[in-house]
Amino acid sequence: MTPRGGGPGGTGDGDGAGSPFALSHLDALESEAVHIFREVAGEFERPVILFSGGKDSIVMLHLALKAFRPAPPPFALLHVDTGHNFPEVLEYRDRRVAEHGLRLHVASVQEFIDDGRLRERPDGTRNPLQTVPLLDAIDRNRFDAVFGGGRRDEEKARAKERVFSLRDEFGGWDPRRQRPELWQLYNGRHAPGEHVRVFPLSNWTELDVWQYIAREEVELPAIYYAHEREVFRRDGMWLAPGEWGGPREGEETGTRRVRYRTVGDMSCTGAVESDADSVEKVILEIAASRLTERGATRADDKLSEAAMEDRKREGYF
Repeated sequence: MTPRGGGPGGTGDGDGAGSPFALSHLDALESEAVHIFREVAGEFERPVILFSGGKDSIVMLHLALKAFRPAPPPFALLHVDTGHNFPEVLEYRDRRVAEHGLRLHVASVQEFIDDGRLRERPDGTRNPLQTVPLLDAIDRNRFDAVFGGGRRDEEKARAKERVFSLRDEFGGWDPRRQRPELWQLYNGRHAPGEHVRVFPLSNWTELDVWQYIAREEVELPAIYYAHEREVFRRDGMWLAPGEWGGPREGEETGTRRVRYRTVGDMSCTGAVESDADSVEKVILEIAASRLTERGATRADDKLSEAAMEDRKREGYF
């Protein structure tokens, strides 16, 4: 029997297309992510998974559960709560935490506003306000590795990230300090006060994520599927009204059949009109799309060409 060689997907003799030993595309991505989780568990003292209740963090948690089964994942979860979350997402988060007996840390943007450490923005958007509570939680809990669900296909700044992304003592990101990751060798060395952001889904696409959700039968919050919802139009997006201050004068609400491609602060996360009410229909819809989910539905990424990179330099994911 010819052994498989070369890592996920196999590149050694006997491992070409059609070989019974070759991994499928999704199997290779899963294998890489599981390897990353185990690598971090062996190299860091206090890792944590950033969990928003969005599809990428849900898949990331699913992979972490797989990586260490039958033992529980040796990581807590960290949610940066903007206070403007979709109720369906919070319900899902709490249910999953209870189901698997996980530890959950919540960093509240509202608490920082209440005690004066942050100031509410005039537009009501709180996504950019997440950085300070996030960095405070990392410092206070002494987390030395923080898993995030960022993917390179989402946005230009995220395309520059390595799987292991070094952050300085202020949580800042400098693309010039990125380390090479040849042969899937990851360098987690960091000085006191620094930490590493880890992205197990770096090489996945939105379509990969949904195909994996279908294969693994991963449950998602209902807002990812087409449903009737009250929305209003702003800057080319359908936003949900809420306590954050929308709609403004002159912005009329109406009921439409929509779904969400990504989940974030209600004030800047837009829905798309859709009839995709099942995983199979969502996959077909995404396969035909020419816009990434952030490009189509995240208002905070449209502030400038370098909006995401500027926030990442300050400590954002």
